[in-house]
Amino acid sequence: MSGILGKKIGMTSIFDDNGQMIPCTIIEAGPCYVTQVRTKVKDGYEAVQLGFDEIKERLVNKPLKGHFKKSGVKPLRLISEFRIVNGTQFQLGQEVRVDSFEQGDVVDVSGRSKGRGFQGVVKRHHFGGVGMTTHGQSDRVRAPGSIGSSSYPSRVLKGMRMAGRMGGERVTVKNLKVLKVIAESNILIVKGSVPGAINSYLEIVKQS
Repeated sequence: MSGILGKKIGMTSIFDDNGQMIPCTIIEAGPCYVTQVRTKVKDGYEAVQLGFDEIKERLVNKPLKGHFKKSGVKPLRLISEFRIVNGTQFQLGQEVRVDSFEQGDVVDVSGRSKGRGFQGVVKRHHFGGVGMTTHGQSDRVRAPGSIGSSSYPSRVLKGMRMAGRMGGERVTVKNLKVLKVIAESNILIVKGSVPGAINSYLEIVKQS
């Protein structure tokens, strides 16, 4: 299996054989369960839908209850699809574990970044700020400055970098190396940092 769902446990550091300290992230990856198999004939593409993290049945609405009952698994909190070449090798209800990954694999990790709330242009878009007056402003060092001319086009252009909600977006970090796989504990340790807060959900996809 080329992908798996998981939960961010936290960060730590380990030492390699040369005594070099490597920052890494600990991920609880799986066990996941196959909730649907997409086929070329029926759906137009091939993919496997995985579910992760069991929840109480009363927290699931009726359509999802039927979906989980059909696949023969308990209600799950997170569902996501992974495109694969040959989906017919998977059966409904089949368990997918972290041992499908090996040390040295290169993975892409996707998650939802930490929400930062309403932020100004200095933090959100890296404007100059103190000592670096930019965008036509001179008396308020962290202000956005000019956002457009009055004569023409006499409007604020789309995509103008301004203050607003920051974070809480889907972010993908690519080319992270798998440092260690602890199959009995469903633990995956990858080099570097991944998006999101502790206990946030992640999608891990192995590069082919």
